[in-house]
Amino acid sequence: MSENSRQFWKRSSKLPGSIQPVYGAQHPPLDPRLNKSHLSDRSRVPPLQSKSRKASSFHEFARSTSDAWEIDDDGDDDDRDVLNSSPYQTLNSRVAEVTAAQVIESHLKLRGESLCQASVTKSISEDHLHRVTAVADDTLQRRHFHKQQSLPLRPVIPLVARISDQNASGAPPMTVREKTRLEKFRQLLSCSNTDLDELRRCSWPGVPREVRPTTWRLLSGYLPANNERRMPTLQRKREEYFGFIEQYYESRNEEHHQDTYRQIHIDIPRTNPLIPLFQQAVVQEIFERILFIWAIRHPASGYVQGINDLVTPFFVVFLTEHVEEDVENFDVGSLSQDILRNIEADSFWSISKLLDGIQDNYTFAQPGIQKKVKALEELVSRIDERVHNHFRKYEVEYLQFAFRWMNNLLMRELPLRCTIRLWDTYQAEPEGFSHFHLYVCAAFLIKWRKEILEEEDFQGLLMLLQNLPTIHWGNEEIGLLLAEAYRLKYMFADAPNHYRR
Repeated sequence: MSENSRQFWKRSSKLPGSIQPVYGAQHPPLDPRLNKSHLSDRSRVPPLQSKSRKASSFHEFARSTSDAWEIDDDGDDDDRDVLNSSPYQTLNSRVAEVTAAQVIESHLKLRGESLCQASVTKSISEDHLHRVTAVADDTLQRRHFHKQQSLPLRPVIPLVARISDQNASGAPPMTVREKTRLEKFRQLLSCSNTDLDELRRCSWPGVPREVRPTTWRLLSGYLPANNERRMPTLQRKREEYFGFIEQYYESRNEEHHQDTYRQIHIDIPRTNPLIPLFQQAVVQEIFERILFIWAIRHPASGYVQGINDLVTPFFVVFLTEHVEEDVENFDVGSLSQDILRNIEADSFWSISKLLDGIQDNYTFAQPGIQKKVKALEELVSRIDERVHNHFRKYEVEYLQFAFRWMNNLLMRELPLRCTIRLWDTYQAEPEGFSHFHLYVCAAFLIKWRKEILEEEDFQGLLMLLQNLPTIHWGNEEIGLLLAEAYRLKYMFADAPNHYRR
C-alpha cells in the first residue's frame, strides 16, 4: 500500500463498504445465519480511544466487514466443534485399532487361547467398534438435524409473491367457512337493494376473490345499491370516461400539460417493477390515460408521485373478474378490447372516489399528510413512550419514514396481495382511507417495536423503517394488524385528548 493510500485511510473516519442487512416488501428477509459472523465480530470489537480512532479506522472497517466467502464459516465451525468434542475424539480409528490389539494380546497371554480364537475375538472387537462408530455417526447426524430444526422455518415464497396467493401458509383455497361467507356475499349482492351496512360488516374481515370486484364498486360508491340501476350506471360511466379520453388526452403534448404527462410517463415503469403484469406496454398505456385524465380533472392537486401506486389494486381486482389464473404473469393483450376498456374505466372511477376523500394529501404542500404524520407522532407517544423516546434520542423524525406510509397508503411497505386484503377493510370502514389508516400505521409501527429498539443509530433506524420485512406476510398478519388498529381506534378516535400533549 502506498503512502498516499495509508494517509487516506488514516484521515477517513467514515468508510463505505460495511455490509448491512437490507430487506423489505420487495426483498426477502436475509437469513440470520448469514450475518451471524458479522454481528459477532461487531460485538467483539473493543471501544476505541478517541486519540487512536483515526489511525485504526481502516482496521476497524476491516473487522466490521463480512466477505461473501465467509458466510458459512460459522456453520462449519459448529460442525467442527461437534466433531472435536470428547465422544468423537475417542473414536479415532487408529487409536481404536491399537487399543483393540492390546486387549486381544493381553487376553491371549492370560487365557492362552489359540490363534483361531484370537482372530474371532478380534473380529468381535472390530464389529463392536463399528457399532460404536455407527452410533456416534447417528448422534452427529441427529445433532446436525436438531441444529437445522432450531432455526426458524419460513414458507418458500418467490421474491415477488404471487398476487393470487391470499394465504402464505399453504392452507386449502376454500374451507367450509369460506364457502358459507361467499354464499352470504352472493345473497347480499343479488338483492334488489343491497344492504350496504350489512355488506360493510361482512367485508371488514376480507372479501372473497370471486365477489370482490362488485363489492368494491358498491362500497366505493361507484355503483348504486339498487340492482336494476347497476348496468345502466356502468355503461353511462364507462362512456363518460372515454369521452374524457377523446376530449383531453390529445392535449398531453401541449405546453401547459407536458410536465404532467412527462412525470406520469416516467413513474409508470417504476410501478411494481418486479411484477411482470405492470411492465406490459398495454397496461402502462392504460395507467397513463387514467392518471393523466384524473390530473386534468383535478387541477387543485394535479398529478403527484405516489398516486400511480394507488391504481394498481383496483386494476388487479377488476382484472380478476375476467382471469381465473395467476394474474401476475397474465398477458393482458389476450383479452378483448371491450374488456380492457371496462377495466380501465372502472379503475378510473374507483381511484377517483378514493382520492376524493384524501385529496388534501396531494394539494400544495400536502397538508393532509403533514397533519396525519403529526397525529401519528402524538399517538405513538401515548401508546408506546419508549419507542417514541428512542426516535427522539437518535433524532429520527416521523416525517422521514411515515410520509411514504401516508402518501402511498403503505403500498411500498406491503406485498400487493396484502394491500388488496387491507383495502377490503378500508372500503368497509367509514373514512377508512382518510381516518382508519392512521391507526393502521400506528399498529404497523409498534409491530416492529423489538427491532426498532435494537437499532442504536440514526442510519440503522431509517434503513429498518424503510425496508421492513413483510415479503412473507399473508392474511393472518394483516388480520392481526387490523385488529390492533381497531383497538387503537376504539380507545383514541372519540377521545383525541388522550393522545394530545
